[in-house]
Amino acid sequence: MSKKPFILGIETSCDETAASIISINDDGSPIVLSNVVSSQVDVHKEFGGVVPELAARSHIEKIDWIVKKAIHDSGINIKEIDAVASTAGPGLIVCLSVGLSFGKAFAASINKPFIAVNHLEGHALSPKLNSELNYPYLLLLISGGHSQYLSVKNLGEYIRLGTTIDDAIGEAFDKTAKLLGIEFPGGPQIEILAKKGNPNKYDLPKPIFNKGGCNLSFAGLKTAILKITKQIKTEQEKFDLAASFQKTVVEILYKKTKIAFTEFEKQVKPKEKKFVVAGGVAANKDIRSMLIKLCKEENYEHIFPPIELCGDNAAMIAMVGLEKFKLNQFNNLDFPAKPRWPLDEKAAFLKGAGVKL
Repeated sequence: MSKKPFILGIETSCDETAASIISINDDGSPIVLSNVVSSQVDVHKEFGGVVPELAARSHIEKIDWIVKKAIHDSGINIKEIDAVASTAGPGLIVCLSVGLSFGKAFAASINKPFIAVNHLEGHALSPKLNSELNYPYLLLLISGGHSQYLSVKNLGEYIRLGTTIDDAIGEAFDKTAKLLGIEFPGGPQIEILAKKGNPNKYDLPKPIFNKGGCNLSFAGLKTAILKITKQIKTEQEKFDLAASFQKTVVEILYKKTKIAFTEFEKQVKPKEKKFVVAGGVAANKDIRSMLIKLCKEENYEHIFPPIELCGDNAAMIAMVGLEKFKLNQFNNLDFPAKPRWPLDEKAAFLKGAGVKL
């Protein structure tokens, strides 16, 4: 590749309006030239969660400015951009449509290729932004909307080993925080409260802990939290419940990840055992610490994206765009927004209490 490519990434799948420019260093490794993320926390705080229509309206108001800032901060000229990559799914359809439409229009206006990106693939490839990462590897994707173990065989080649049959782990954190009276987004605050509490105070359920392979379930845990919060009378009891909840989640992930290691090795038979953890919940220090310890026990190399790239961002979308640009994998401008877009299209759809494991 004689010329270093410049890729513009755009992300609007939920409540973050984000744009980024990435390129490559002389050694071929990616470099983030700009990464602008605008949060909508204040917009949704009073509702206790993301309101899709309000999120979409905020995206419309901000996206032009966010993209211009990303280009300005990168130090390059608009004409130097070689391709535009936008999140096309999964996510909230009204939110996806904003970034997707803007990206298509932008690509057309500068007469450059357009790349539709799977948001989950962005998370899957995000560690490539700060580490040398070769295929295959095992991925644990833990965020507000997703909890999955995936075998990443190559770009575009994913096999799901396990998923949540009901709620995502990030949602469980946020709902627990809400029940404890913490403002949205409360998930990260659980970690702070947990430090003040006794993690052994409450014996909480671990749904499908001893069955279902490396599939996960958090609905029953949330129900137990709901019942306990109705009896809580002191601040210390809140801290104890937060600590007990986090400890329970850590124990669930420890056991399920061990199973995922076994499944991954059976299926892929990797020469190098690499474990990638991505998504917003990957920023939780207790979860990180446990997974690092487990990797040492099982002789796995652990790889995390930088903390600032764990949550939704456009640098990871541009990263996928860069990989696809190298292979000339472009999309037409009629590519649709996909509210549901699994990385493993062949995997069975597991959802609901009636799922047999």
